[in-house]
Amino acid sequence: MPMTASDIERLIKEHIPDANVAIRDLAGDGDHYAATVTAESFRGKSRVQQHQVVYAALKGEMGGALHALALQTGVPE
Repeated sequence: MPMTASDIERLIKEHIPDANVAIRDLAGDGDHYAATVTAESFRGKSRVQQHQVVYAALKGEMGGALHALALQTGVPE
């Protein structure tokens, strides 16, 4: 069963409480999303480390219920 945008946002915010999350459904099929995640807690982390934190928040759903996620991360301006 595909994940909803609200499911993705909820999982990310549970793991990264200070995150600002924007999710877009890229194909309208509930399988292909783009996410922009900014969080002060990312400060000092490399882009790879930031992505690892987000993927950890998704609890292994990547490649399963969540087929594709185009991810952008950063710190708030």
